[in-house]
Amino acid sequence: MDGGVTVITNPTVSVRLTSTISSFEVNKRYNRGITIAEFKGKLEMVVGTPASSMELQLFSTTDKFMQKLDDNEALLGSYPVDDDCKIHVIDRSGAQSGEFSDLSKVEKFEIPDEVYEKRTDSVRSFMKKQRVGRFNEEETAKKEAELAAREAEEEAAAAAIGVGNRCQVQVVGLPTKIGTVMYVGTVDFKPGHWVGVKYDEPLGKHDGSVKEKRYFECENKYGAFVRPLTVTVGDFPEEDYGLDEM
Repeated sequence: MDGGVTVITNPTVSVRLTSTISSFEVNKRYNRGITIAEFKGKLEMVVGTPASSMELQLFSTTDKFMQKLDDNEALLGSYPVDDDCKIHVIDRSGAQSGEFSDLSKVEKFEIPDEVYEKRTDSVRSFMKKQRVGRFNEEETAKKEAELAAREAEEEAAAAAIGVGNRCQVQVVGLPTKIGTVMYVGTVDFKPGHWVGVKYDEPLGKHDGSVKEKRYFECENKYGAFVRPLTVTVGDFPEEDYGLDEM
């Protein structure tokens, strides 16, 4: 019986790829049986550097430099390349760092809107033909009518709410809150009518000011703005938490 030891090596290896012309790190798996020349050819599609202008450096799994991969005829597997090692590609073609990843340097094709409008092979033309989105006049008109009716309903609800009223706020998905109405009207941060409420408990979002504009006064985290239809005005006394009891 042969008492020798047989070493089985995985025919492929997964490596991390970096380069001097990109800030990205890419993970790829390669066959250990390919030559360094063939390996460079595959890397050309990944990092964008011509194979003839590549200098390859091998780093350990902890990013410690090990050696150069400079023999084009040698097999990749003949080097101590293990899974998760890093292979760094140095570009000797003169390309600058970020040249292939900075989209601001890419020349963009622009077309005047009036010319684009006349094209029959554009996305806009397709959407018009299929009556999609804003090009569906009936659907657009329906949504605008629904929005207008909703705003009218909100305005009517706001008119029935007065500053100083005790109220209950019920927003879908949130617990019911009790407080006092502090503001009713339009605001600068969103369209439509809004009601500013000072809650009895610190369940709000601010102190009555939003984006550096003050609408009413209250302690921080006691104030909130809600839509009029979520507010019910009535006799909602403040909760007695028994703080005066011994």
